[in-house]
Amino acid sequence: MKLAIHEWAEADRPREKLIEQGRRALTNAELLAILIGSGSAQESAVELCRRVLSGVENNLAMLSKLEVADLCRYHGIGQAKAISIIAAMEIGRRRKDTIETPSAVLNSSKRVYTFFRDRLQDLPHEEFWVLYLNTGCKVIDKQLIGRGGNDFTPVDIRVILRHALQANAHSMILIHNHPSGTLSPSTSDKQLTTRIIDAAILMDIRVNDHVIFTDQDYFSFRDEGLL
Repeated sequence: MKLAIHEWAEADRPREKLIEQGRRALTNAELLAILIGSGSAQESAVELCRRVLSGVENNLAMLSKLEVADLCRYHGIGQAKAISIIAAMEIGRRRKDTIETPSAVLNSSKRVYTFFRDRLQDLPHEEFWVLYLNTGCKVIDKQLIGRGGNDFTPVDIRVILRHALQANAHSMILIHNHPSGTLSPSTSDKQLTTRIIDAAILMDIRVNDHVIFTDQDYFSFRDEGLL
């Protein structure tokens, strides 16, 4: 017969283990078990979380991509437990945002990717952002311009230019993600980039780059000679 967590030896219980040995001593399954609080009649919270982690190859990056419906497919995980896991993964992602340097110098595509990767990582939908820079290529503002589905994001060029004028920007970097993992720009990506460049020229504002993000890599229009 399997024992519930409260029947385990005290040293093996996740909460007690954290208090006595510190957070680093806990496995990923034990940390998740603390989040969800309880398992089921058939398995403890830790065993349930081991099963969930096994389903994503024990990869926290893969776990962070799951939505509520995905997690609820695991017997023993209801909506409340799924929400707790997703909220914890999102807090972990946002923690990285707090160490962003607002005045980062973005004078290469690699720096752009490093600077902005965490914000777009694990998204199941497309987002189109613009970074506004001063004459020293330092970030003075960033704006979400559009949010769409898996392969389309509505973008209003007038909104892009209005934010540029309000920020007194010297140049811009266009950014959007491909949730599919495809790096190559689509025909519409290229056409949109050309339209934004042409409109920005009238305002004496330069488009430094358009960078397409995936979770693992990026594509730079400038590096590939498309600007």
